[in-house]
Amino acid sequence: MAASKGPRRPRAETPKGFRDWFGAEVTDRAEMLTRIAEVYHRYGFDALETSAVETVEALGKFLPDVDRPNEGVFAWKEDEDWLALRYDLTAPLARVYAQFRADLPTPYRRYQMGPVWRNEKPGPGRFRQFTQCDADTVGTPTVAADAEICAMLADCLEVVGIARGDYVVRVNNRKVLNGVMETAGILDPADPGRFAAERGIVLRAIDKIDRLGEAGVRALLGAGRKDESGDFTRGAGLNAAQADVVLAFMSARGADGAATLANLRALVAQSETGRAGVDELSVIAGLLSAQGYGPDRIVIDPAVVRGLGYYTGPVFEAELTFEILDEKGRPRQFGSVAGGGRYDDLVRRFTGETVPATGVSIGVDRLLSALRAKGRIGQERAAGPVVVTVMDRDRMDDYMAMAGELRAAGIRAEVYLGNPKNFGNQMKYADRRHAPLAIIQGSDEAARGVVQVKDLVLGAALAAGASLEEWKDRPAQVEIARGDLVARVRAMLGQAR
Repeated sequence: MAASKGPRRPRAETPKGFRDWFGAEVTDRAEMLTRIAEVYHRYGFDALETSAVETVEALGKFLPDVDRPNEGVFAWKEDEDWLALRYDLTAPLARVYAQFRADLPTPYRRYQMGPVWRNEKPGPGRFRQFTQCDADTVGTPTVAADAEICAMLADCLEVVGIARGDYVVRVNNRKVLNGVMETAGILDPADPGRFAAERGIVLRAIDKIDRLGEAGVRALLGAGRKDESGDFTRGAGLNAAQADVVLAFMSARGADGAATLANLRALVAQSETGRAGVDELSVIAGLLSAQGYGPDRIVIDPAVVRGLGYYTGPVFEAELTFEILDEKGRPRQFGSVAGGGRYDDLVRRFTGETVPATGVSIGVDRLLSALRAKGRIGQERAAGPVVVTVMDRDRMDDYMAMAGELRAAGIRAEVYLGNPKNFGNQMKYADRRHAPLAIIQGSDEAARGVVQVKDLVLGAALAAGASLEEWKDRPAQVEIARGDLVARVRAMLGQAR
């Protein structure tokens, strides 16, 4: 009789669309978040942490490219409520402000950093879980708040290592786009709900101009478009004349901000909403110029619309302008790493009252990828802990004491906790841990009251071909008095850095 099979072992693999983060990657992200938080804090924003889970009702239907309320999110039913992992940090903010508005200052300025989840098709560099880094001002209608967000976004990019000239913050206004849609005949101020589906498709099409080009966008404005995989995306059904109006809006950017504003003003001359949007852009441009944020950092660009449906006024997007190589070795621009805008109607879903708000979200993981692509992080291996080796099993308390003294002095250290029988394996472990130094004390050294300190950075450099002459003032291994351990390690680490 055949032996019965036991239960199938689970597959040790990360779910599709997710990834694991290790060591230096986690450290790099934490450092980036700290730097961005310092900028947010300097601008007067306070920290907030919201629940990772919200009701689907509270989140609302604002994700692009979805048709059902819970499509695009990870949702489940509990009792009578549908719950979901948050897909961004803005919808939870609207719920928090509506819930606690009596206790919060107005305007309320908050920043929040954390993971969000989207149940959508993954792809290269596109994950279902990613980190966002948001800052929002709730409770003021002035576009000075939007201008401040744009300036702060530029400061954040520079503080994390994106040089001026390698990025641009692009600004537009959804009111201008609404004016264009009025002109194109797909927005009726007397019946805002009419043509809503068509407008949603138009918004998403314009937002893809950098990826699809004019021909791809024109197809989406018309009957629809089939992509390389054969998937068909339904279009907005505009005729050629209507599509021409939308495309003219997208190409309205002039030689400078003044020319762009003039082109937009002419395009929406028959729309009161459109004219108001151009006026707001003019105010934002003036406020930014007064603070020294010129077109080398921030520009007015009609091509920016943002895909989410809740924006009501100014919208902005940060784009990295340098080229990288894609997975096939072809050069391409890195693209967008942050975006946001004004969403004056989002809180009203909870309160019935209009509460003006504006904010930005930075895609931290994309920023990290950009910095790695530019060689600005990840080129040097991160230093690991000092490793205290174990020569005698029965003297573990001595080794633990050494590590404890180093840690008390602020030095990262660990005792080797594997099988100490093979000293070579301990050195291999120290190398895999990127340890700068190894501490060695056998019974002979213990009897004489000394320890050996082995310089692993020097050893790695010599193995890589560096000449001994370059390191003549730095011995590969020294013997020191046990009482001098902390001082000597600190000195050697200072040299290593």
